[in-house]
Amino acid sequence: MAGSSGLSGITRLLCPAEWAESIYAIDLDDLRRRGVRGLVFDLDNTLIPWRSPRPPAELAAWFSTLGRLGFKACIVSNNSVPRVNAFASALGVPAVARASKPRRRAFHRAMALLGTTAAETAVVGDQMFTDVLGGNRLGMYTILVTPVSRWEFPGTMLVRRVEALVLARLRRRGLLGKKAPPRGGDAPHPA
Repeated sequence: MAGSSGLSGITRLLCPAEWAESIYAIDLDDLRRRGVRGLVFDLDNTLIPWRSPRPPAELAAWFSTLGRLGFKACIVSNNSVPRVNAFASALGVPAVARASKPRRRAFHRAMALLGTTAAETAVVGDQMFTDVLGGNRLGMYTILVTPVSRWEFPGTMLVRRVEALVLARLRRRGLLGKKAPPRGGDAPHPA
């Protein structure tokens, strides 16, 4: 996928290494076999619905499992410092807020907090123009997940329409696999 030869530069940067229906569908054993030790997570619509105030019990338990399996985790979000830090603190993980993804700086900072290299780190997020693009620019393993909710920041709703076009093209080219779900721009959004 992201490492596929013959892809144009922009396609390579936007194509995730894999996709998953949710974070809970990620094959953690496969990540360990790939040498991944650190996981960088987006917050809104990756871990929880946009504007959700705290981690649900299921998410907290899953993050505990990550730790027991030897993974280190960090949240990297473009959202505000108070929101991101409070959420990360509730999960017991470090965070980088106001990340300005897809810029590289926040991803470098996350890897420093995790003590990992790009080759040892996977980025998990629901947006290809922030999470996937940012991770791929550094050679990290990227996992695109289906957004957990259709409620979003208004600016994200617009970006989802472009993202849907790009994802449809990647699906047609067989770069996301046959089971890749429809995304953002396909769905109606509340006003």
